[in-house]
Amino acid sequence: MAETSPICVLIADAFDEAGVAQLQAIGCDVQCDASLKESSLLDAIKACNPTVLIVRSTKVSAEMIESADSLALVVRAGAGYDTIDVATASKQGVFVANCPGKNSIAVAELTWGLILSCDRRIPNQTSLLRDGRWEKKAFSKTQGLYGRTLGVIGLGGIGKEVVSRAKAFGMDVIAWSRSMNQEKADALGIRWSDDVLDIARTSDVVSIHAASTPETKHIINAEFLQSMQDEAILINTSRGALIDEEALCTAVKKKNLIVGLDVFDQEPSSGSAKFAPAIAEFENVFGTHHVGASTAQAQAAIADEAVRIVKHYVDHGEVLNCVNRAVVTPAKALLSVRHQNLPGVLSHVFELLSHAGVNVEEMENIMYAGSHAACARIQLSEEPNNNQLEAIRAHEHVLSITLTPLS
Repeated sequence: MAETSPICVLIADAFDEAGVAQLQAIGCDVQCDASLKESSLLDAIKACNPTVLIVRSTKVSAEMIESADSLALVVRAGAGYDTIDVATASKQGVFVANCPGKNSIAVAELTWGLILSCDRRIPNQTSLLRDGRWEKKAFSKTQGLYGRTLGVIGLGGIGKEVVSRAKAFGMDVIAWSRSMNQEKADALGIRWSDDVLDIARTSDVVSIHAASTPETKHIINAEFLQSMQDEAILINTSRGALIDEEALCTAVKKKNLIVGLDVFDQEPSSGSAKFAPAIAEFENVFGTHHVGASTAQAQAAIADEAVRIVKHYVDHGEVLNCVNRAVVTPAKALLSVRHQNLPGVLSHVFELLSHAGVNVEEMENIMYAGSHAACARIQLSEEPNNNQLEAIRAHEHVLSITLTPLS
């Protein structure tokens, strides 16, 4: 048996040490450097030509993806994957996978830290105490959270964890999500609305947990912000692109909104940098440093999931949590070929299809018990004609064929 070289895994971010050890234990050649960013990451990719690239917040550009001949899988050690050029990865035949749900509790915890900080002005009070000032009267008019309404935008794993904690605070919850319906709302014990502006109008606190997509860019825009109640609280622990920060600055001044942000529209890509966004200058805007998922518990869980994805790929060639597999292909027909499990059968089928100018869009070969026979299900760009089908059927090891048009 020919020996195979261990696959190279490049980790370009901080990664749990136990996760690195697990990858090494399954035979991977692991190179880990949390300092790799932009040009230095590009150089590292060119130098080691990895099969797998694992990142957290580090951006993966088109040039990086195109620079590695062996790159087959990019794993985002987290949920969102807007920092990865997925379109280029798909064009280059590179899988992209994520680790959804593993940081939900950590982000929900920070969300509630920001909600409480906004409601009770905890950072402001701490700052005054450090300056040697006692201003109890100035902070004695807080509304409180019990009995008030929390509006949640996006009900994935994080949104649901935020909702469960809202109930502990005795808050009424109303939510908007693209996948929401009455049945799902009833199961969660909340109200829902199919109008995002309704969330703005009815909520005392709005918390954003939607994915960053072209459709959700600036979902919190001037119209939404103008619809919010005066002195309402707005929290964003999702992605900075979901809020129009210029419009938010205006709304903070005009409506006296209280804002808690863990993410910003143009935040630095490195862990340490100068950063002075206009929104951070307001006294009633509280910010953290995109650390929602940065707990030891969350990072260990994410590392375990990233290792699981890599191990499954190494063992089976399949990618768990793949985000760029086509949901719909341009196939116009499904050719099912039942055949004896012998060499040369499928090459016969593909050669005839190639000569006929028919492209294979997607396929799977399903084995029957005993491994004597299999069924190849082949999605085709167009329907072969009768002569081409007869030529496929004529092979001595083809048992039968069926052609099904696809709408």
